Amino acid sequence: MALEIYSTLSREKSPFKPLEDHKVKMYVCGVTVYDYCHIGHGRTFVSFDVIRRWLQASGYDVTFVRNITDVDDKIIRRAAERGISCEALTDEFARAMQEDMLALGCLPPTVEPRATQFIPQMLNIIEKLQAKGLAYRTQSGDMAYHVRGFKDYGKLSGKSIDDLQSGSRVAADAGKDDPLDFVLWKSAKPGEPQWESPWGKGRPGWHIECSAMSCHYLGETFDIHGGGPDLIFPHHENEIAQSEGANGKRFANYWMHTGPLRVMNKEGKQEKMSKSLGNFWTIRDAIAETDSKFGAGNGAQVLRFFLMRTHYRSPILFSSDLIVDAYQGLKRLYGAIHDVPPDDRPLDWNEECARRFKLAMDDDFNVPVAVAQLFELANRAQAHKDPAMSRQLKLLGAELNILQGDAEAFLKGSTEGLDEAAIEAAIAERAAAKKAKDYAKADAIRKRLAEEGVMLVDTPQGTQWQRVLV
Repeated sequence: MALEIYSTLSREKSPFKPLEDHKVKMYVCGVTVYDYCHIGHGRTFVSFDVIRRWLQASGYDVTFVRNITDVDDKIIRRAAERGISCEALTDEFARAMQEDMLALGCLPPTVEPRATQFIPQMLNIIEKLQAKGLAYRTQSGDMAYHVRGFKDYGKLSGKSIDDLQSGSRVAADAGKDDPLDFVLWKSAKPGEPQWESPWGKGRPGWHIECSAMSCHYLGETFDIHGGGPDLIFPHHENEIAQSEGANGKRFANYWMHTGPLRVMNKEGKQEKMSKSLGNFWTIRDAIAETDSKFGAGNGAQVLRFFLMRTHYRSPILFSSDLIVDAYQGLKRLYGAIHDVPPDDRPLDWNEECARRFKLAMDDDFNVPVAVAQLFELANRAQAHKDPAMSRQLKLLGAELNILQGDAEAFLKGSTEGLDEAAIEAAIAERAAAKKAKDYAKADAIRKRLAEEGVMLVDTPQGTQWQRVLV
């Protein structure tokens, strides 16, 4: 079976055919560096790291470009709030982003350009669009894109011009011909970063930067363009319009988008992650919390495993229970490697589980099915004390960049908070309190354990416990 990829543009899976044999040119939209990355970013970049790794394992030479947006309204506001330059702010959070991606086991991009390094290329695209009647100057001095002049607008998102127009409540802004038109170049405002242009001093709009950087490194047409689900419209739709409008060529052959991330609230309802809702998790906070429950150094491994094991196009739910489940799953796999040390032979792709693993990954990077083969190998390794199965498990895990740490260190569990002996002692103390009908003491013990990140569950077979994030 040849590798098949689902494209948001075609809305179907099809065999992957790169423009050049054995080479893949891939662009994934990066972050706007004004704050720490959140777990939604982690979900997207771990997914594309797995995709990239599998392409490389399949024999492709991958050029992977991930940009940094370092000029933006949010950056300007945050820098002003902190009394520092935009450059100082973006340097700080670009470094933090790179640290977070490294912690999650993501390979560094082949190239990581910053928007402000590509102003001349952006201006060149805008000039091409103006010459073709697709860009015009507004009354405020901005340069805007003439959306209705591009007949294929909406082909990625499935939104029609008429539907967008009827649903729009935005009045014509600053002299734009149409409220649907978007800004390519913003005229200068006092105190903001600005560059010279044929239309006066100003700075780029958001969408134009990715067209400039992707075309510079990958060409006017390249293989894969990816990002999070929120980028399909308007960002990627606008990238297509301005790139294909300027160059007269198909922009990207395959468009790949991850599914949305939701957070489970205390009432058991799913909601969008938001600081205003108090459910916002940065990557580094999530790693630190997971470290505290499952052992220093284990948190990043658990979080990577959690983020990858849902199919990249499917919605993913973030909750304490699911993080615990990811830990238990990874512990099960590491346990097999620990109990049955692998032999030192190379990976055998003809072995049954490896063949199924490959079939799954070739089916639009179906990691959940691939991971199921890892659990099958773990079962076989332990049932038959078979070092070959343990070796297959570890080496297939390497294709996803999991199971590469020290198994014994991972299995030691939490290095902070209560150890297992202390938890069992507390459960026994609670049971004695209940038997003595001292329910206030029993409830206090349950509450104390909960504050330590240990949840008790009373069952007919006795009290069971598990660690949770708090």
